[in-house]
Amino acid sequence: MTEQDYYEEIIIAGFGGQGIIMLGKLLANAAMIDGLEVTYFPSYGAEVRGGTANCMVVISNEPIASPLVTSFDSVIVLNKASCERFSPRLKPGGLLLYNSSKIGSVIPPVDAEVLAIPSDDIAVELGSPRSTNMVAIGAYLQKRGVIPLETAVKCLEKVLAKRHHKTIPINEKALYKGAEFAKGLLAGQTVK
Repeated sequence: MTEQDYYEEIIIAGFGGQGIIMLGKLLANAAMIDGLEVTYFPSYGAEVRGGTANCMVVISNEPIASPLVTSFDSVIVLNKASCERFSPRLKPGGLLLYNSSKIGSVIPPVDAEVLAIPSDDIAVELGSPRSTNMVAIGAYLQKRGVIPLETAVKCLEKVLAKRHHKTIPINEKALYKGAEFAKGLLAGQTVK
């Protein structure tokens, strides 16, 4: 990381059971390992699976005043309801990364960068439909380039419950596949 000031407010949102809260933990832990300041603020409904879930993560190279955020530099959404709820709160010039397998097309806020990642489709191709979240965060990490994918991979063991450690290899593949897809999009290539 350079000595430049860096400050990013992120929301990750979707249905409960999509691994939204775990993604926030992964991003927060990876940022900490890289020596950045971070706050992590999860929110989910009482029903958890199938309900709504989101988490706010703030990453900076300076101390952070508050974990609460009202508008975002990056919005990462895995379902349509979350896209409709949070994309209007994207700051001008911000990043909207969405799961185009579930959402289809969106009308982005003015001046937004948009990455349509078919996260569900990629996860299914990998043989792990539950890795949709990893595909999305891999694409985000590739786009932003602040935290290396290798750092996120190192954090998988820490953020996944022990009973899920057997999924680390497929989650690692999903992270890299999401990054590869985003890299192709950013280079203007057709990616399969």
